[in-house]
Amino acid sequence: MKNKKIPLLIFGILLLSAACASSADISGEPIPDRIDLKYPIIMVHGIGRHDRGPHKKSWDGIPGILQRHGLEVYYGNTDAWGTIETNSDILKATIDKILDETHCGKVNIIAHSKGGIDSRYMIWRYNYGDKVASLTTIDTPHYGSEIADLFFNSKIIHRKSIRKRLESIGKLYGDEHPNIYEVNAELTVENMREFSEYITPDHNVFYQSIYTVMAKPGDDPYLATGNRYLKSKGLDNDGLVSDESAQWGPHVIRVPGSVSHEQIIGYGGKKIRGGIIPDIYLEIAEDLSRLGF
Repeated sequence: MKNKKIPLLIFGILLLSAACASSADISGEPIPDRIDLKYPIIMVHGIGRHDRGPHKKSWDGIPGILQRHGLEVYYGNTDAWGTIETNSDILKATIDKILDETHCGKVNIIAHSKGGIDSRYMIWRYNYGDKVASLTTIDTPHYGSEIADLFFNSKIIHRKSIRKRLESIGKLYGDEHPNIYEVNAELTVENMREFSEYITPDHNVFYQSIYTVMAKPGDDPYLATGNRYLKSKGLDNDGLVSDESAQWGPHVIRVPGSVSHEQIIGYGGKKIRGGIIPDIYLEIAEDLSRLGF
């Protein structure tokens, strides 16, 4: 039984790599060939993803499509398995470098999954409301993940031998500060609810949360297990994060159709209402442009 639990645990944690307002749909309006933003975009990935060096495996072709529409796009350079605190430090350094190189006053952040948590904490910790114009979070577990609870409540994850194995996995990703065990602890429901109460929004920043829902497990076989588990708890979800957890802040948008936690970052070429996933990011940019960002 012990040997069967270890692969399940590793699989489950890797799987994580990936007050609410009323929601609205992505508009689906025609997208112009060129979108003018006052500030550049920084894209911040979630758990188990890379965007630096030879490891640029995040976001599929989305950044390139944004650039072809005239947008200036950068990566957050955060660790795949870094904690909220260490990733916020990396993101701060990235922003400082971009602002210094571009001579722009601020940046727009688009963050997926835990990247939204890292970004929220960075803004709060360093009082960066004067350097971040907007933060758009996508399928971010603002109020925690029941799947994180599932594994953190298991005795096996707390064993020293398992924690060493998890540490070695983090190093394989080329992280500066990998800590899979702590990341799992951070994303538990109790911890993230306390986080969201304590880490308050900056009134200088425009916040919006975008979320997706998988209609049925077969819509993304890779996340079918997570989808079934969360549905068994009465939660609509994207395969990893419940819709309740992903809805945070005054501006909440639901992506139409059945879209998983992985599909929203471009994997699988998912189509929605005749469009494709990159169109969502172009609409985000166009909306930010209208707001003067």
